[in-house]
Amino acid sequence: MSRPLANRLDPDMLLRAYASGIFPMAERADSTDVFWVEPKKRGVLPLDDFHLPRSLARTLRQERFVLTADRAFDAVLAACGEPAPGRTETWINPMIADAYRTLAREGHAHSVEAWTPDGALAGGLYGVRLGGAFFGESMFTRVRDASKCALAALVARLRVGGFVLLDTQFLTSHLAGFGAVEVPARQYKAQLGGALGVAADFVAVDAAAGGLGPAWPARTVAAPLSGQRIVQLLTQMS
Repeated sequence: MSRPLANRLDPDMLLRAYASGIFPMAERADSTDVFWVEPKKRGVLPLDDFHLPRSLARTLRQERFVLTADRAFDAVLAACGEPAPGRTETWINPMIADAYRTLAREGHAHSVEAWTPDGALAGGLYGVRLGGAFFGESMFTRVRDASKCALAALVARLRVGGFVLLDTQFLTSHLAGFGAVEVPARQYKAQLGGALGVAADFVAVDAAAGGLGPAWPARTVAAPLSGQRIVQLLTQMS
């Protein structure tokens, strides 16, 4: 279900929208406005029931990617808006991009990045957090399995930080493979209401992640989290 168009999108408006269960989208990248979306059925990835495929666990243990958080929010946002196989248009227009960049600067939006060993951005995702809820917005991949590793890193981070809701907006076959389900709007609203009152910590996992290496300067919000550590967190807490 969609709601009337909006021709402005400030951070406070965005946070109020998420707290009430709606989110913005644009028709195209060149759209000058956005519309509000409230799905009748909502995609949710239950954090306690996250399914880590064996092949992905193997990829993580092989440390094919360096996994960070909040190192390159703007680059992740831009990459999520690029054309991809099966998708020629994007719902991320300049109004949305500007608002989410502001949310990131204010600490309300976060990114997870997957880098190749030589420092190229291979994949990632971003979303918004409120209380104990994380609203996944978009993800991208340039190298096979990069976005999947980023998703596993996000789930590990959310579970350690005490989050109770990971909203995926819609259910896709890709997300269903990780345990995502579809819930009616009324059930989602109840879950959201409970999650908003939870004091969760997005960076709690970094307390035990070790120091930053020379290639990852102190301006990085979160130290790289090893694939081996992610697998341990996801399996030990299952």
